[in-house]
Amino acid sequence: MTDIPFYKMSGSGNDFIIIDNRAQSIQIEDLPHWVAKVCRRGMSVGADGVILVEPSAQADFRWRFFNSDGSVAEMCGNGARCVARFAVLNGIATAQLAFETLAGVISAQVRDDQVRIKMTDPTELVMDDTVQLAGYLLPISRVNTGVPHVVMEVKDLPGTNVKAVGHTIRYHQQFAPAGTNVNFIAPVEKDLWAIRTYERGVENETLACGTGNVAAALVLATRYQMQSPISLRTLSGSLLRIFFRKQGEQFDHVHLEGDARVIYKGAMGSEAWKY
Repeated sequence: MTDIPFYKMSGSGNDFIIIDNRAQSIQIEDLPHWVAKVCRRGMSVGADGVILVEPSAQADFRWRFFNSDGSVAEMCGNGARCVARFAVLNGIATAQLAFETLAGVISAQVRDDQVRIKMTDPTELVMDDTVQLAGYLLPISRVNTGVPHVVMEVKDLPGTNVKAVGHTIRYHQQFAPAGTNVNFIAPVEKDLWAIRTYERGVENETLACGTGNVAAALVLATRYQMQSPISLRTLSGSLLRIFFRKQGEQFDHVHLEGDARVIYKGAMGSEAWKY
C-alpha cells in the first residue's frame, strides 16, 4: 500500500484522522486493529478516532467512524463537524451538505471553521434515574443522542475523578452490553454550565464530546427549563452551542454548533502502524 493522505482535525479538542476513501483505496484486512495502531499517541499519528469518507447512494457521502480502540460508533458530534468541513475543503460537498452515518443522515452547514450539524432526534430520555456504585445510589439522567449517554450533576467538577467513575458507570451491568458514555456537569455562572466526559471507545476522558454536550443540554432544558440555545464549556475551554425545539417532553430540530479546525495534512507510511 502506498502512503495514505489524511487530515488531522480537531473539534473543540476532540481530534480525528480523516481519510478520503471514496476510491476504496484502504485495503486493510483487520481495519479495527489498524485504527487502534494509528490512533496510539506517541507511537503513531494519535487521535480520538478515525473517519473514512466513502460513497453514498443517499447523501453527499457516507462516513465510517471508528473510536481510538477500533470499535465502531454510530455517531460523534465533534467528528461530524470535522468531516463536514473536510468535505467542503476537498470539494466533496458544498457548504450545505448531508452525509450518511449509522445513526441516520446528518445535515451540516459549514461557515469557515464554524460548523452546525443537525442531529438525529434524541430517544430514551429518562430523568431522575439512579445507578448503584459502592453501595450508594447516585442520581443520574440518561438519553440517546445517536449514542447512549449518562448525565450526572456534580458539586466539584474539577475534583471529580472522571476516568475512574466514568469507567465504572460505562461498564456497569445496568448499561450492558453496549455500555454508555458518561458526562459530569456543574454550573459555572448564569446560563453557562461546564462539562467533562468519559467516552466509550476511547476509554478515557476526552477534551470534548459533541453528543455528550447535546445530552447534557437536553437534560438541563428538561430539569431547569433552560431555553435554546444552551452553551456548555468543554474541558478544552471551547464552547459548544446546542439548539433545539422542545414540545412537551419531546425534543426535535436539535443542532450542535462549534469549531472544526484543520491541525495539519500529512501522509502515513506503513511505519505508522507496523510497530
